[in-house]
Amino acid sequence: MLKQLSQYRNSLIASAAMLLSAHGMAIEIDPDSTIYDSPTTLLGINHIGLSVKDLDTVLPFYQGVSGFKLVSRETIRNNPAADKLFGHAGIEYEVAILEAPNMLFELTEFSHNAMKETSKMPAYGPGMTHTCFQSPSDDSAYYKFRDAGADILSAGSEPIDLGGYGVTYAYAYDPEGNMFELEQLDRGGPLEGSAYDSAWKEEGYNTWMTQVALVTHDIERLTGFYEKIMAFAPYRKGDYVDHPRMMEIADEPAMSLMASWFRMNKRSKTIELWEYRVPLTEEYIGKRGLTDFGYSFSIEVGDIQAEYSRMQELGVEFVSEPAKLGEFWQAYAHDIDGNVFSVRQAVDPDSRFSVPNLEL
Repeated sequence: MLKQLSQYRNSLIASAAMLLSAHGMAIEIDPDSTIYDSPTTLLGINHIGLSVKDLDTVLPFYQGVSGFKLVSRETIRNNPAADKLFGHAGIEYEVAILEAPNMLFELTEFSHNAMKETSKMPAYGPGMTHTCFQSPSDDSAYYKFRDAGADILSAGSEPIDLGGYGVTYAYAYDPEGNMFELEQLDRGGPLEGSAYDSAWKEEGYNTWMTQVALVTHDIERLTGFYEKIMAFAPYRKGDYVDHPRMMEIADEPAMSLMASWFRMNKRSKTIELWEYRVPLTEEYIGKRGLTDFGYSFSIEVGDIQAEYSRMQELGVEFVSEPAKLGEFWQAYAHDIDGNVFSVRQAVDPDSRFSVPNLEL
């Protein structure tokens, strides 16, 4: 059965590539490449982080549609480990941790951001522009988010069929202007070939998370950075020019872009990198603050001290040494584009919030 699903999925990819060929092509570099090929202790994406201005607004927006479970909501202050982790003396923040059926979604309101203005990230970046929520087409999160007040960026009033292979797409903004992607998968091959587990519905989930999306001015440079620190290869690259459905998704009159993808588990999680030539992705100068509004992400590891040392030797700039905060040892860093990411290790290797258990 798994072999048949894999063959079906590969045929869908091939069909999609043929449909896209008039305006570009997705090229399979190493179709079987995943994080499991890495000789490091990397385990996968543990959480997507989102720094927000008003937690009381953003939390019910996401939780009300997704049904993600609220694991905890707490205020952190007068905590030396937090000060060290964020490189910010006297830091105070409130964090809500949501459990999706395959990863964590952490929403944080930092007290020192109270007077700052929010803004909308354009699809062409630069930076971590979005994460992605998938749902079955017949229980679509697109309409639920729209009805909850999401500002739909994509053209038209329906999610967009990119290539006739049973998946529709749209971009939208949450109440503070954070962009997210919505993908709806048809029953049968597309849904069965994804991370979806029918038991999730019985637990109150209709939606799951999939992706870290980084937009860069130099995709070869950023791809090389992540290939080096993660020690495995991207499985696919793409080059697209004026693809009409992609233009509708981003609501752009003209579009030229390149992409690469790293598979962060067997089927669902990816780090995807994009470089827009039209509209042009400008180079980001400097480093994003760890507490700035917007996204960050974490890669869970089995040995944080070993990974901290290894990545330092590869040139990764960390804010601090690993610090123990709550259920994880963590350390924040910047990639070569100034995006924020962290490595983290569960204090309890059998924690339900560790990647091997989150992905069951």
